[in-house]
Amino acid sequence: MSTHTESAERVREPAAEDTGRGRRSLGARLVEKLGGGLIQFVLVVVALFWLVPTVGLLISSLRSPEDMSGSGWWTVFTEPSKLTFESYGKLLENGDITHSLVNTVLITVPATLGVVVIGSLAAYAFAWMEFPGRDWWFLGVVALLVVPVQVALIPIAELFGKVGLFGSILGVVLFHIGFGLPFAVFLLRNFFAEIPRELLEAARLDGAGELRLLARVVMPLAAPAIASLGIFQFLWVWNDMLVALVFTKSGSQPITVALQTQVRQFGNNIDVLAPGAFLSMVIPLAVFFAFQRQFVSGVMAGAVK
Repeated sequence: MSTHTESAERVREPAAEDTGRGRRSLGARLVEKLGGGLIQFVLVVVALFWLVPTVGLLISSLRSPEDMSGSGWWTVFTEPSKLTFESYGKLLENGDITHSLVNTVLITVPATLGVVVIGSLAAYAFAWMEFPGRDWWFLGVVALLVVPVQVALIPIAELFGKVGLFGSILGVVLFHIGFGLPFAVFLLRNFFAEIPRELLEAARLDGAGELRLLARVVMPLAAPAIASLGIFQFLWVWNDMLVALVFTKSGSQPITVALQTQVRQFGNNIDVLAPGAFLSMVIPLAVFFAFQRQFVSGVMAGAVK
């Protein structure tokens, strides 16, 4: 009798599984059937459309001013022989643009390195060092994430004017570091806190101090998160125009402000705007693709944790 009962239960199990499968929604079944090739095709089409402005800007930067004024960039596919590098030659002869590119590097690199270094030190302290009010201080740092940049423009401009930093590259760098640190501390602190305590204790037993522990143990393990932070900060500072418009003068303007100034004379320097805009865009793109593996690893690690 028990044998017949067990056989009946075994027969019912597949039927129950089939019933469960049949209860799935129509959307779930469509995703299962079309989730392979169709979704990949749609993603490729979206990526191609996303690249259209970039390709258009590149082609425009390789056309003469007459061609750009007379027809659209897509007409180059019928007459590719009209492409030329003369606009880039004129761009390199434009002292304002070349000087602004140097200023952009002088602003972006120190602002990125400063945020990474100071943010790592602060994040390590919040994650693994004990001091009075640590949690409250960290909550204060997190609260600074919601403070908009526009709120601090006028007060900091007045402060920089009193200490002699207004209009200088150093003032812009300090502003970007100050507003980049809350996000850096928040991101790195959460990542540092996931490192096993036993690993740090073993390093301390070997005689490692706090700075050596941070440099030799914590930062190598957190390399993906640090790379992600560096890319975020680099892109934010490189593409910034609001802060640069407020805090820079003619000798310290980055490429974004220099191009905005050139737009006012659009009819006379159209051959400078296109290559200048493309150069200002292609450099952060190159940085992103150079560190894209570390960036994806850091984002995925943060999502899993």
